Amino acid sequence: MKIIHHIRRRAMRLYAKARSFYRYCSDGVWTDMRSTPVVKCIKILNLSVRTFFNGDIQTKACALTYRTILAIVPALAIILAIGRGFGLQDTLEAELIDKFSTQREALVKAFDFVDSYLSQSSGGIFVGIGIALLLWTLISILGSVEHAFNDIWGVKNGRSFWRKLTDYLAIFLILPVLMICANGAAVFVSTNLKQVLPFDFSTPLIKWMIDLASVIMVWLFFTAVYILVPNTKVKFKNALVAGIFAGTGFLILQWLFISGQIYVSRYNAIYGSFAFLPLLLIWIQLVWVICLAGGVICYASQNIFHYNFSNEIKSISVSYRLKILIALTTVIVKDYLSGKRPPSVDEIVARNGMPSRLVASSVRFMTEAGLLLRVINDEKKEIYGYVPAIDAQSLTVGDIISRIRNHGSADFIPNFRSSFAGVVNVADKAELALFEAMSDTYVKDIALGDLACDTPDASRQN
Repeated sequence: MKIIHHIRRRAMRLYAKARSFYRYCSDGVWTDMRSTPVVKCIKILNLSVRTFFNGDIQTKACALTYRTILAIVPALAIILAIGRGFGLQDTLEAELIDKFSTQREALVKAFDFVDSYLSQSSGGIFVGIGIALLLWTLISILGSVEHAFNDIWGVKNGRSFWRKLTDYLAIFLILPVLMICANGAAVFVSTNLKQVLPFDFSTPLIKWMIDLASVIMVWLFFTAVYILVPNTKVKFKNALVAGIFAGTGFLILQWLFISGQIYVSRYNAIYGSFAFLPLLLIWIQLVWVICLAGGVICYASQNIFHYNFSNEIKSISVSYRLKILIALTTVIVKDYLSGKRPPSVDEIVARNGMPSRLVASSVRFMTEAGLLLRVINDEKKEIYGYVPAIDAQSLTVGDIISRIRNHGSADFIPNFRSSFAGVVNVADKAELALFEAMSDTYVKDIALGDLACDTPDASRQN
C-alpha cells in the first residue's frame, strides 16, 4: 500500500507540474520579461500556433492552390525560359521526369503546353497578348500570395500598382534563379565543373557538399520569399530561421512525394493519365501550408515582444493607462530637452522594459490627440521618432490629461446634456478641478528629475 500511495503522490506531483508548465507556456510566458533562449523559443512556438489556427492557414492554402493551378503553365514557362537562358531547360525537364517517372506522360503533356505557350507568346499577332497574359497571371498569383502574407503580418495595405510592377519584377527574377540553382546544382557540377576542376566528383564528400549546396539554395529561396513578398520590413535573421524551417519541410515533403510514386498504381487504375492531378493538388496544398507556416514563424520570431502582457493590456484600467501615457510623454520630453535624437517605439521599449504593443498604441493615441509629432525619415519614408507637439518648456501634466480626456467624439447624443444636466455639471467640475490641480506640474520638472523608467534594472528587462 505504501508503494502504491508513493507512486500516486509522485504521479499527482508530475501532473501538477505538467499543468503548471502548460499554463506557463499558454499564458504565463507573456508576463515573463526575460530574454533567454528558452523563453524566446516558448513565445515563438506559442505565437506561431495561435497565429496558425487563428489565421485560417488551411483556407489560405486552398485558395493559393487554386491560383497556382491556373498559373502553373505560365510559371513553368518563366522557369523554363530562364533555364533556357542558362542552358538548363533540358536538364530541368529531365530532372522532373526522372523524379516523377510514374507520371511521365502527364509531364510530357505539360511541357508541350509550355512550349506552345512560349511560341504563341513570342511570335505572330499573339506576342503582345501573350506577354500581357503571362504577366497578368503571374502578378495575380503573386498578389494573392502577398495578401496572404500581409494577413499574417497584420498589414492592412498592400503594394500600390507601380510598386507591384517594380517589386514583383525583382521577385520574378530572383526566386526562379534560386530554384533553378537548387534543382540544377548537382547536374551543373557534374556536367560542367568536373571538366574544369581536378576533383573526383564521385567521392561521398563531394556528393554531400553538392547536396548541401542544393539544400542551402532551397533555404535561401524561402528566406527571399519571406523578405520580399510581405509589404513590411522583415529582418534577415527572422526570415532565415523561417526559411530553414520551410525549406527543410519542403524537402521532406518532396522526398515523401517522390518515394510514394511507386504506390500510386491504384490512382493510375482509376484516373489513367490524369492520376497525376489529385496527387499534384495535394502536393501543392501541402507546400503552401508549409510556406505559410514558415511565414507565421517569421512573424512570430520578429514580434514576440509585441505580445508581452497581452492579456493584461486588453483589460488595462483607465488609471494605469493614464500613468503610461504620462510616462511616455515624459520620456520623449526628456530626450527632446537633452538634445538627443527623437526616440522610436523600439528604443522606448528597449530602454524601459515596456510591452511593445502598449507603447505603440499609446504613442499612436497621443499623436492623434495632438500631444506628439512624428519625425519622418525622408529617405526611407519611415517614422524616425517622436517629439512633443506642445512647447516642452510649458507642457504640464494638466495639458496631457486635458488632451487625453477630450480626444475623440463627444456630445453626439441628442438632448443628453439637458436630460443629465446634473451629471454633466458634476463631471465638468471634477475634470476642471483635476486640470487645475495639475496645471502647475510641469513635465520638464519630472523629466529632468528622478525618472524611474531610466533606472538600470528597467533597461535590462528587455
